[in-house]
Amino acid sequence: MPLQIYNTLSGKKESFNPVREGQASLYVCGPTVYCDSHLGHAKSYVSFDIILRYLRYCGYKTFYVQNITDVGHLMGDDDDGEDKLLKRASELEQEPMAVAEYFSRRHFDVMDRLEVIRPDISPRATGHIPEQLEAIEQLIKQGLAYESNGSVYYEISKDPKYGELSNRQIDQMQGGARVEVRMEKRHPGDFALWKRAEPGHLMRWRDPFSGWGYPGWHTECVVMSVRYLGDEFDIHGGGMDIKFPHHECEIAQARGLNKPFARNWMHTNMLTIDGQKMSKSSGNFITLFDVFEKFDPMMVRYFIAASHYRSVVDFNESVLSAAEVSLKRLHQTVRNLRERKPDGVRPSGKKFEEFRRRFCQAMDDDFSTPLALAALFDLNREANNLLAEKNPDPEAIADAEHLFSTLGGNVLGIIPESLETRQSEHNMNELMEILVELRANFRNNMDFESADLIRDQLQKIGIVFKDSPEGTIWEIADKN
Repeated sequence: MPLQIYNTLSGKKESFNPVREGQASLYVCGPTVYCDSHLGHAKSYVSFDIILRYLRYCGYKTFYVQNITDVGHLMGDDDDGEDKLLKRASELEQEPMAVAEYFSRRHFDVMDRLEVIRPDISPRATGHIPEQLEAIEQLIKQGLAYESNGSVYYEISKDPKYGELSNRQIDQMQGGARVEVRMEKRHPGDFALWKRAEPGHLMRWRDPFSGWGYPGWHTECVVMSVRYLGDEFDIHGGGMDIKFPHHECEIAQARGLNKPFARNWMHTNMLTIDGQKMSKSSGNFITLFDVFEKFDPMMVRYFIAASHYRSVVDFNESVLSAAEVSLKRLHQTVRNLRERKPDGVRPSGKKFEEFRRRFCQAMDDDFSTPLALAALFDLNREANNLLAEKNPDPEAIADAEHLFSTLGGNVLGIIPESLETRQSEHNMNELMEILVELRANFRNNMDFESADLIRDQLQKIGIVFKDSPEGTIWEIADKN
């Protein structure tokens, strides 16, 4: 069966037919870098990482673009809210670009720890302002956008297909519109392509409309995706939460610009915490840095891979602990296979072919990672039976280890090349957490001599404690 992908736009699974034979082009909406990445980001980007890895396994030459939104993501649904990055910069009393740089680095840090392959290009919205202005001017000339009070809006009533991705009707987009927005817009559902900047606005660019302004959120991905992948490309992805309005608005602009745009639209579903939607205001929100203080990132990756990308996943510590147990079973089997595999014996590919076939059959059905993992656990049972034999077949051991490393490692990304190194790093993290807690207890009990002794002895071997109002972190000192 050829690879089938569920296309959100058509609402059904379709055979994957790339624009260019033997190649696969992907654009995935990246983070708005005003805060630390959270579990929802992990679900989306790990899912698309597995998709990317499987396309490579199938022999496709991939080109992957994931943007960084560092301007234009406005708060609220009426395009009249404050820019998220600008608001955070004001709270932190820092330059907006410094905030964007800081959280961009931290985003890639946690993605690296999750073994997420970095995109081929990570373009920034602020680096493509001229292209956005050019696209906006074209939409105005086409009669699809209009200038109002120095801002520019896309007129959704001029687009008969608007709403087809999210299955919404224009007459359903009235509720919640504010009076002042209605006065500036011709329809409350019209979305901002460009906003007039007030005097003193820190993030603004010269424009032909009011003199100074800044982009709305929805144009950046249109211009950056076609800039790097061409007018038509294979996959456009993102979380279900941005299907509307973001992706709906992207498609509308692409139509107006006469771009074929994405052939397949893919959306990862939501991640909840203890059955509740993640929300900063309610306190039901966990950053990946917080999660990694308790759990190995590989366990988080396994937890995500164990569910289908289009399924809602509920996070709680007991579920993640269960994922840890399951993953350790696989790791222990692979560790035993690697220890027993004789030197010089190469995998033949003849043994355990049924498990490879089942794995690929599952992945070909819209990347069904739960069924793919089921095939690996069945292989795990057969591999342990093999290892229990008095004189196991060396070729069979090599084949089993190769399948685990290829399917579980290269594709799912849950079996590293060196299990010993990863386990050592995990043990190191756990040990340091104990020492941080022990030192904190000494300080709370006014035993500063013992607390300083822990700090000083660790410093001698190159480990530095850094105290702050938020707590203590440790890091390995730079030898330079």
